[in-house]
Amino acid sequence: MGLVLGIVSLVLLLMQVLLIARAVLDWSVVLAGPTAHGSVRSRLLTGVRAVTEPILAPVRRALPPLRLGGMAIDLAFIVVFVAIVILRAVIG
Repeated sequence: MGLVLGIVSLVLLLMQVLLIARAVLDWSVVLAGPTAHGSVRSRLLTGVRAVTEPILAPVRRALPPLRLGGMAIDLAFIVVFVAIVILRAVIG
C-alpha cells in the first residue's frame, strides 16, 4: 500500500508543479503580451492548459471566478491547489 500512496503523492506533486507553471505562464501572457504562434512559450502554455484544464473546469463551473471591477480571481485554481496540498499532507 505504501507504493500506491507514494505514486499518488508523486502524481499530486506533479499536478501542483503544473498548476504553478500554469500560473506563471498565464501571468507571462498578461505581463509580456500574447504569445507568438509556435513559440516555446505558446507550446508550453498549450500543453500545461491541456493537462490542468480537465481538473479546473468542473470546479470552475461550480465556483465561477470572483469579479472585482475589471479583474477576476480564479477561485477554482485556489481551491484545487489547496485541495492538493491537503491531500498530500494527509497521504504524508
